[in-house]
Amino acid sequence: MTTPTTVGTPRDPGISPGPAPRRRNRLLGRQPLGLAFSAPYIIYILAVLAFPLGYAVYISFHDFFFTAPGVAVDRPFVGFDNYATVLTDPDVGRSFANIGVFLIINVPLTVGLSLVLANALNRVTRLRTFFRVSYYVPYVTASVAVVGVWLFLFGQNGLVNSILGELAPDPSWLVNSGLAMPTVALYVTWKQLGFFILLYLAALQNIPEELYESASVDGAGKIRQFFNITIPGVRSASFLVTLLATITGANLFTEPYLLTGGGGPDGASTSPVFLMYQQGILQGNPDTAAALGVILVLGVLLLALIQRRFVGGKED
Repeated sequence: MTTPTTVGTPRDPGISPGPAPRRRNRLLGRQPLGLAFSAPYIIYILAVLAFPLGYAVYISFHDFFFTAPGVAVDRPFVGFDNYATVLTDPDVGRSFANIGVFLIINVPLTVGLSLVLANALNRVTRLRTFFRVSYYVPYVTASVAVVGVWLFLFGQNGLVNSILGELAPDPSWLVNSGLAMPTVALYVTWKQLGFFILLYLAALQNIPEELYESASVDGAGKIRQFFNITIPGVRSASFLVTLLATITGANLFTEPYLLTGGGGPDGASTSPVFLMYQQGILQGNPDTAAALGVILVLGVLLLALIQRRFVGGKED
């Protein structure tokens, strides 16, 4: 009786692969093709975000200044001197206070209005596409194009002051030190609202309709369903909307630059990013501008951690 040959016998599934495939899987993952598809975006992130941020950190620790291309100059290491200059600058403190006012107004309005409007649009059966496009149009319209409308509305002789009559503020909205930043916050809220409505609409699709039907059978009204089902059901989207609105506010530049003529009146609407533009480009101090940028990034990261703690990025 002959012994059966073992040629072609499949590998025992209990035997682990060699070190080379295991090492390759650790580096490239189980689907290397997916890494190839994502490589262009990874390169974009490294070139446009990661490298500039790292270079900004380098600039912030040196006595840095712009020179002609190809000119080699000494840029000595100065430690935290640039950070000390930034932190003791009263204009910097005021710009962060301005952004604080902006975020206090903009973020709650953005989250509340976008959720309420998205919930209403989600239940509209007629003209649904028309309403969704109507809310989204301001977001995709260039700021330069719509700023003229707001200047017409909130100017000294604008439509809003004409309606208010004697109740109109004097000086007017955008030249009033106490109302300039709140007016900018309202403008940004209105312009960005369509994007956040779409985020909430996508989140609302994941809430089972059976929950609303069960709550209705139990006698819960629309308001109670909204607070007990809708809000918990879109918790992850609320965290995303809050985070994106915070990042948008921290990077505020175009709106106060166009609406208030560059941070006016008397710096009442100046933002940290606008100060970075002034110090780094107009005044030729990129080292202090870079230090201000690093502080701004750290501040946004801290706010993101706080928001994740209280808003939460995961549903229970």
